[in-house]
Amino acid sequence: MPQTQQPKSQSESETQPKPESQPLSQPAPTVARRIESKFPRGLIIRLVAYLFVGHLFAFFVYLLFVLGAENQ
Repeated sequence: MPQTQQPKSQSESETQPKPESQPLSQPAPTVARRIESKFPRGLIIRLVAYLFVGHLFAFFVYLLFVLGAENQ
């Protein structure tokens, strides 16, 4: 028995939304990618500050051990 095919009212390509052209106000993809890959300025400042303070604290603890070892 042959299978009956239902006629399609619209083809599949007509039902999918067509891509809109990009407005001119958006930057080129390479520029946008470069901007997104940079860290925010505040994050860089905090990172440097935490590294400096962390090393300063580690030096202080090291100094305490050195001075404590000399007093025995």
